[in-house]
Amino acid sequence: MTNIQYIQNQNATLQANQIQNTLQLLAEGCTIPFIARYRKDKTQNLDELSIEQIAKSQTDYENIIKRKETILSAIEQQGKLTDELKNKIASCFVITELEDLYLPYKKRKKTRADLAKEKGLEPLAKIIMSQRVSDLQHAASKYITKDVSDEKEALQGASDIIAEWISEHIFIRKTLRRMFQRKSTIVSQVIKTKEDEQEAQKFNMYFDWQENLMKAPSHRLLAILRAENEGFIRLKVEIDTEEALEFIEKTIINSKGEVADFLKDTITDSYKRLLAPSIANETLQEAKEQADAKAISIFAENLKQLLLASPLGEKRILAIDPGFRTGCKVVCLDEKGDLLYNETIFPHPPQKELHIASKKIKSLVNSYKIEAIAIGNGTASRETELFIKQIGFDRPVQVFVVNEAGASVYSASKIAREEFPNYDVTVRGAVSIGRRLADPLAELVKIEPKAIGVGQYQHDVNQSKLKEELDNVVVRCVNSVGVNLNTAGKALLSYISGVGEKMAENIVTYRSENGTFTQRKDLLKVPRLGEKVYQQAVAFLRIHEGKNPLDNSAVHPEAYPIVEKMATDLGLSSEKLIGNKEAIAKIDIQKYITEEIGVIYLKDILKELEKPGIDPRKSAKIFEFDPNVKSFNDVKVGMILPGIVNNITAFGCFVDIGIKESGLIHISQLKDGYVSDVNEVVKMHQHLSVKVVEVDEQRKRIGLSLIF
Repeated sequence: MTNIQYIQNQNATLQANQIQNTLQLLAEGCTIPFIARYRKDKTQNLDELSIEQIAKSQTDYENIIKRKETILSAIEQQGKLTDELKNKIASCFVITELEDLYLPYKKRKKTRADLAKEKGLEPLAKIIMSQRVSDLQHAASKYITKDVSDEKEALQGASDIIAEWISEHIFIRKTLRRMFQRKSTIVSQVIKTKEDEQEAQKFNMYFDWQENLMKAPSHRLLAILRAENEGFIRLKVEIDTEEALEFIEKTIINSKGEVADFLKDTITDSYKRLLAPSIANETLQEAKEQADAKAISIFAENLKQLLLASPLGEKRILAIDPGFRTGCKVVCLDEKGDLLYNETIFPHPPQKELHIASKKIKSLVNSYKIEAIAIGNGTASRETELFIKQIGFDRPVQVFVVNEAGASVYSASKIAREEFPNYDVTVRGAVSIGRRLADPLAELVKIEPKAIGVGQYQHDVNQSKLKEELDNVVVRCVNSVGVNLNTAGKALLSYISGVGEKMAENIVTYRSENGTFTQRKDLLKVPRLGEKVYQQAVAFLRIHEGKNPLDNSAVHPEAYPIVEKMATDLGLSSEKLIGNKEAIAKIDIQKYITEEIGVIYLKDILKELEKPGIDPRKSAKIFEFDPNVKSFNDVKVGMILPGIVNNITAFGCFVDIGIKESGLIHISQLKDGYVSDVNEVVKMHQHLSVKVVEVDEQRKRIGLSLIF
């Protein structure tokens, strides 16, 4: 099987030429965002997800080929590689089946079967397996030696060898694997000594639990596995033992009498001691991988929605990280997010310096021409919001409550220390809150995605796969929006197609030493930034008010000559063509097709010329919580409340209703009818009206339903 055939088997909708061209572009060093945006004609309009899948499948294929080479070499060194086995390995592209073929030849600790073989009992095992012997005791007596004391020991050794052969039987393993995949039950039981521990109580529903493994929802399986990992329950995965044994017996036994009875006992031993534990673990691992994939997918979608959340834009912002005893940290930021001023005020108990704090905020708003105020949604958030809204400002000021999840992680990070070496974590945290209002994407890329606090069981899933997927999401989002070359920080620039951390640092250094970029081609003056990086990165970088208006668009410089020709043919300058919908409508794209730039690419160019550099994100909107709900005790069943979605999971979404505890809308309460995917109904940061359906005072939980 070729790599193209393998990738098509993994992705049935892809055509061979799409795969071939994509792999060629990747081999040439093209990045996925660049291919998806500027090589659509070669890939026939594949999106980033499809290109990522091709790249992943190619890596999987290469790993299987390497594994085959290792296996073939290992078996050959043992002198056991037959042509038949070689052909079986060569034609196998399913990793579990490949490992089954290798299993009899794998290096391992000495088994009971190995010890029996050392005692010379393998011939006896072969005789019994042939099922042509009628007297087992007589057959066994021929193998009594100084190492084998009697017939009983000989037969036990033969049984151990046969049990291992059965456990390595390809057909038996394959069929049992399917049985476990379809019919296995996961069973959990509490460890009695842990039953009364307080930490165990959050898992009490799994103290005596069982269900079909493959039908268990991802979040439930991950919860069960966490309970096991933390030592509160024991787990087992099982199928009907009688059904499994009956299948193996039909496969192995073709005789009756003493030999058949002996083989039945051996089959039972092989199944319970070797086959069932191995395949049960394998099946559980497969289910865990599927649960991981679901959880990672939800996390990735949540992260995407957070990164693409509505920006307020370049405004002068006063940001507040609220608090009671330690006060509220206040910072003033200019349009670029640079820190102008910081101070701490104490409007709340115990100090309650309300008049002084009000006067200070009003003075800062006037002095720094503040246009918006951002208040973190942590401790004392509602009280601070109420305090701010009672101030009579001399100018219009918008007030926003900002989700500050991860701000503390940022404030203690290396990036924050580099940005603000002379300020403590409280100032940095407040700055992050303000910048997050102005541009969530630019600020959130500085924080490890896991610390942002969305998704489910992110610490329980495969961490390398989680990081890979979340990094891909950040790359997709950053490049879909594009960044301002003259204001973007190192963290944001590092996610641009082809750039990376070191080159981002070089760009920032060059900018600080030489001033702002006035045209895209000046990027080539940045140390170590060569033609290839320039090609991959340049169109995702914007220059506002530069020498060439196309530099503030998603049009790639490689297409500038075509745009200029289009304009010339219409008797216009390039500048006059941009945004001129009437003139753009007259362009016949067939006249401008080249070897690199085809019809799909040209259509994208025309769309970009109509609305150059437009931000795909919506504008930020003010949201207000119910002023009567300030703490858990204010929440009553039957209330209709405004709320903001702050997390989405497989089982529902969590909604911020303006207090410390978020309420849960279970998936069953999201829609009048069946919902398979929460994201079908709600999105991160969506403004909702919800009804309180349950208040659990003991566990501090709030149940909500969606008002349609």
